Amino acid sequence: MKRDFQAPGRSPVYVRTAAAATSHPMATSAALEVLQDGGNAVDAAIAAVAVQCVVEPHMTGIGGDCFAIVTEPDGRLTGFNGSGAAPKAATPQKLAELGVSEITETSVHAVTVPGAVRAWETLLKAHGTRSFKDLFKRAIGYARDGFPVAPRVARDWAQDVEKLRSDEISAARYLIHGNAPEAGTILKYPHLAETLEKISEGGADAFYIGDIARDIVGTLQDRGGLMTEDDLAACHTTAVAPVMRDYKGYSIAELPPNGQGVIALVMLGILEHFNLEQLDPLGPERFHLEMEAARIAYAVRDQFVTDPNYMDVCHTRLIGSDYIDQLASQVAVSSRIASLPEANLAPQTDTVYLTVVDEDGLSVSFINSLFADFGCGIVAPESGVLLHSRGKSFKAEPGHANSIDGGKRPMHTIIPAMALKDGAPWLSFGVMGGQYQACGHAHLLTNIIDYGMDVQAAIDFPRMFFDMASHDLQAERLIPASTIDGLRALGHKVGPAPGPIGGSQAIMIDKARHLLTAGSDPRKDGHAAGY
Repeated sequence: MKRDFQAPGRSPVYVRTAAAATSHPMATSAALEVLQDGGNAVDAAIAAVAVQCVVEPHMTGIGGDCFAIVTEPDGRLTGFNGSGAAPKAATPQKLAELGVSEITETSVHAVTVPGAVRAWETLLKAHGTRSFKDLFKRAIGYARDGFPVAPRVARDWAQDVEKLRSDEISAARYLIHGNAPEAGTILKYPHLAETLEKISEGGADAFYIGDIARDIVGTLQDRGGLMTEDDLAACHTTAVAPVMRDYKGYSIAELPPNGQGVIALVMLGILEHFNLEQLDPLGPERFHLEMEAARIAYAVRDQFVTDPNYMDVCHTRLIGSDYIDQLASQVAVSSRIASLPEANLAPQTDTVYLTVVDEDGLSVSFINSLFADFGCGIVAPESGVLLHSRGKSFKAEPGHANSIDGGKRPMHTIIPAMALKDGAPWLSFGVMGGQYQACGHAHLLTNIIDYGMDVQAAIDFPRMFFDMASHDLQAERLIPASTIDGLRALGHKVGPAPGPIGGSQAIMIDKARHLLTAGSDPRKDGHAAGY
C-alpha cells in the first residue's frame, strides 16, 4: 500500500545508523541525544522513558512496572520482567477481613510493588554502558525547570480530572485550580526531580530502601494499604526467555506470563488458519476474523494467564498446534460466536512503549506503565511518586487464576515484542492501550505481513476492539460504514470507539541493506527519528 500524499499522514523514517520511536517528542530527542553521544540502544531507552515519566505522567512513571526484550544483532533475545508483586500480607482472606470484595482502580490495594526502577537498573547492568546519572539529566531538568504539556497529553488529562480531584495531594500536584492543564502549559515537579536525582546518585536502592520507600509505604498505610518497606526492598527483576511462535515464516517473540504476550501468539495462530491476505484489510471479513480470534484468545487469557507459579497450564501448551487448531475450529466465517463456554477453552491434556535500535544493531523493545491513567491516583507527597494500579488485575476472592496472594505478580497487559526473519532481528515493536495490546500486536503484524504495509502505514491503519464486558465491537472513526454494516450482518453489535485505540511504535531492521525503517503512532504526540 502506498501513501496518499494528498491525505493527512506521515511517512516512515528511513535511516541507516540508529533510530528511536516513542510517544513523546522530548523522549525521542533524549534517546537520540544518548545515541549520538555514544550510548547504546538500552542507554537511550532508559533516558527516553525517564523523560516520559515526567512529561507523560498519566501514562507512565517511576511508580509503575516495566517489561523489555533486548535483541543482539545475531538474534539472541533476553527478556526482562520488571513487574512487582502484591504485598506479602495481601491475601483474599485478609481483604475479606477488611471488607474488600473488589479491587478497584483507585483502591489502595491496587498498588503492587513498583518494579520499573529496579528493571531499568537491571537492564543497564546487563546491556547498558551508561549510568542513571548520565541518563536522567533530561528527565531531571524537565521536572525541575519545567516542560510544556503536549496536545494528546492535555486531551487525556482533561478526562481524568474527577479521578485526580478525589485525592487531595493528587489534585494539588496534577491540577491547576482544580482543572487539567491545557496544551502548552508549563509544569514543574520539584519533588519528582529530587527523587530522580536521588536515584541517579544512589541507584535503584535509593528508591526501594530509605526515604523514598518510607514515603511510599507511609502513604499507602495511611490509606489502609498492606505494603511494607520489606515488600519494596524485596523487589527484583526476572530475566526470562521469550516465548516464540512462527507466523507465516516470521518468528514472533513475546514475554511469557505474567504478561499477556502469549495471547498475541494465540491470536496469530488462530488467524493463520484463514487466508487473511486474500481479504480487504478494511473489510468486514478481515475484522470479523480478527475480533473472533481476539474474543477467544482473551477468554483463554482470563482463564489461564497469571503469575507462572500459579498457572494451571504451562504457557507453551497454550500455543501448541493442537490447541490452536481446537480454538480456531470455533471460529465461523459466516457468523459471530454467540458465547464462549469455558469448557471449550481448556487444553485437551494508560502505558508508554518505545523502541530503539543502535548503530551496532542492538535493539530494545521497551514498555513502562501505570496501567490506568495516573495509576491509582495516589501520590506519595514527599517523593512525588505517582503509584500504579496494576493490582486491579487481581480478584479479591479466592479460586481464580488471578486471585490476589502475597508475593504474587498480577496478570499484566503491557507486552513488548520482537520479530525475527531467518533468525535475524526484523521488527522491534509494541502497542499501547491496556487490554488492547495483544490484539494490537496481531493487528500490526497482519497489516505488515499479510497486507504488505510499511511500518508507519501499519501503525496508522484503523483499529477495532471489543468491550471486555459485553463483547460489543468498538470501531475507530475511519473504518468504513460498509464494514460496520457487514459486521452487523454477521451478528456483531458495533459502535464507535470512545477514543483512539492505543498507540504504537515500531522499527524494521533490514540487515542486508543496513537500513532501519521506523514509525510512531499519530494517535499520540511522539515521532520516530534517527540518523
